[in-house]
Amino acid sequence: MGFTLIEFMIAITLGLLVVFALVLLYVNLSRTNTEMAKTNRLIENGRFAIQVLQSDVAHAGFWAELVVPTPTAIPDPCAAVPTDAALKKTYFDNMLGVPVQGYADGSTLSGCGVTGVLGSSDVLVVRHANTCSGGTDTGPYLQLSSCSSDPKPYIVDSGTTTFTLLTKACTSTTTAVLDACSGGATTTTVAPLRKFVSDIYYLASSGGVPTLMRVSYVNGAYTTPQPLIDGIEAFHAECGIDVNGSNGLPISSSNPGDGNADTFVACNAMTLTQMANVMAVKLYVLARNTETTGGYTDSKTYALGSVSIAGSSLSAGYKRHVFSTTVRLVNPSSNRETP
Repeated sequence: MGFTLIEFMIAITLGLLVVFALVLLYVNLSRTNTEMAKTNRLIENGRFAIQVLQSDVAHAGFWAELVVPTPTAIPDPCAAVPTDAALKKTYFDNMLGVPVQGYADGSTLSGCGVTGVLGSSDVLVVRHANTCSGGTDTGPYLQLSSCSSDPKPYIVDSGTTTFTLLTKACTSTTTAVLDACSGGATTTTVAPLRKFVSDIYYLASSGGVPTLMRVSYVNGAYTTPQPLIDGIEAFHAECGIDVNGSNGLPISSSNPGDGNADTFVACNAMTLTQMANVMAVKLYVLARNTETTGGYTDSKTYALGSVSIAGSSLSAGYKRHVFSTTVRLVNPSSNRETP
């Protein structure tokens, strides 16, 4: 027995309802998967940005066994190395004595290749020596003396002919160096060399997307800015200052610091004394999706330490999240600890 026209129309209507429900389910699942993918990438970028900054900042102030000189002036990262020996020593004393240096913007760092710094970005300079000795570029390198009769405690220079400091034996005998950057053992007739590292981190637009950037000091000059992680919309750093000794009283010539970060201030607003006493850094990054979400309105306020940013003041349609961590400067803080 066949279907009547009414029965046929009812069947078609029910079928369309089922198809519509399936299409709606597919669209919702697709939209959800897309948003999940965006969120996963946001989390990945935020965590990766923090990891990159953290791994470099943790080494800030590592100068091997050197007794770090007291800086006498705030160093200029972009200044050329003086040729006069006395001025050169002062130049590097200040560089070694200030392992972390902050700027509110990049207006004074164009000589380092820093350009296009976003208004929501701090600029952070991080200095240290390589944790391994050796290297293949032209420097500059740090060489430390272990010989009591050497005329100076350290040399920072490029090339190889200027490095004459000796090991503990105080002789130019061949010595094995086991921690070479090449990954294997090597030999040297003088004290080993460690690459002098100076990295500058900031945010700029790359391909129309806010991106964490880095310029590095290589072969005596800063490199072209390198895009690291996209989707980083704001960056702020606060430095932990060692203010008091182990007795709780202010640091003085007779009361050295204890290596603790007693108070935090914006890294871009430190005095010279504060720069010489940085023991930790709080890092904050605001990561966003690289694609907009239709119909989304950001009504949140994001706290990056002492800095607050209203989502409504940023580009519309993007979801965001703040990532943060506190990084201890292992060597400066450890050197002040009382056993």
